[in-house]
Amino acid sequence: MLEALKEQPADKILSLMAAYRADPRDDKIDLGVGVYKDPQGRTPVMRAVKAAEKRIWERQETKAYTGLAGDPAYCDAMVALVLGGAVARDRVAAVATPGGTGAVRQAVDLVKQAAPGATIWLSNPTWPNHPSIIRHLGMTSAEYRYFDSATGGVDVEGMLEDLRGAAEGDVVLLHGCCHNPTGANLTEAEWDRVIAVLQERGLIPLIDIAYQGFGDGLDADAAATRKVAGAMPESLIAASCSKNFGIYRERTGILMAIARDEGGATLAQGNLNHLNRQNYSFPPDHGARVVATILTDDELRADWQAELEEVRSTMLELRRQLAGELARLTNSDRYAFIAEHRGMFSRLGLPPEIVETLRKDHGVYMVGDSRINIAGLNTDTVPLLAKAIVAAGG
Repeated sequence: MLEALKEQPADKILSLMAAYRADPRDDKIDLGVGVYKDPQGRTPVMRAVKAAEKRIWERQETKAYTGLAGDPAYCDAMVALVLGGAVARDRVAAVATPGGTGAVRQAVDLVKQAAPGATIWLSNPTWPNHPSIIRHLGMTSAEYRYFDSATGGVDVEGMLEDLRGAAEGDVVLLHGCCHNPTGANLTEAEWDRVIAVLQERGLIPLIDIAYQGFGDGLDADAAATRKVAGAMPESLIAASCSKNFGIYRERTGILMAIARDEGGATLAQGNLNHLNRQNYSFPPDHGARVVATILTDDELRADWQAELEEVRSTMLELRRQLAGELARLTNSDRYAFIAEHRGMFSRLGLPPEIVETLRKDHGVYMVGDSRINIAGLNTDTVPLLAKAIVAAGG
């Protein structure tokens, strides 16, 4: 049996990580994997997470299973964090998932159950796991234009034109903030135009929000998600705690299904519970309990938000520094968009041959489409990167 299996394509980012680790150069720079690093190159455990874990260790009396949907306190706290009261709680079904990836997987599975003939529309480009999961589940996908390589911004007119070609009942996957891989976000006015097309065409939004708090702040980063959820009769939201709580390995996510009314939410909740049961029975609890502990305690929450703000500010300052250094070296503003982007990532618009030159000649590791992890930099490596980009012909 096993000999009939086919080789699967290697994950490009994981392959890049392996190549970086094997590189003996001391001055190499890792801008590939999407993990926050502090100025010392570490991915620290946040203060509030350590405090919450200690509290859980002292007070927890059982490791028995949670419910199929996970810890209710976690689901309630995350619904409040993401939606902020934009829709009535009784319209929202929610289940804990193994990370944001698990939430996206369950969302696509739910779409397959409810509307197997629907097409799922993805931004061009998008996070590679999006089309991979859709293909794996046998669903159909299509692309809408999103990133304008010439400007480093969003091709709003192309996006809207493509979405007007979607059929009623199709699903549109949207990035709630800090678009991955480009870092280019829609403005508030542009979101209003997208919502109008969603309403006009009878489309279902599926929002992936993995970086809340990494862009312009917790509430600002959730504003578009809340606006969409409040304007549409139905929507799906996949959220991750990996980045903003720094608990990557705990695999902590949530899927929310917003229904037209309480009855629809009850039906959706039963189906989400069923999907959890089929895929992994009970969701992991430790990360979810840490998040719930932080979000329901005023002192821990305040400390978490303060540290998260430090992380966000650090990334914004690195963006400004890199844009400024490139402007100085090129005597142009063609990289000014880096300072305007938000979140961990920016796509530089460099061709593959320059990306390869950066790796071979300068020890700079980035994804082949020239996506860089801003958080992989520090104030010392920014000038090195800018100099390498110019030397490579960027």
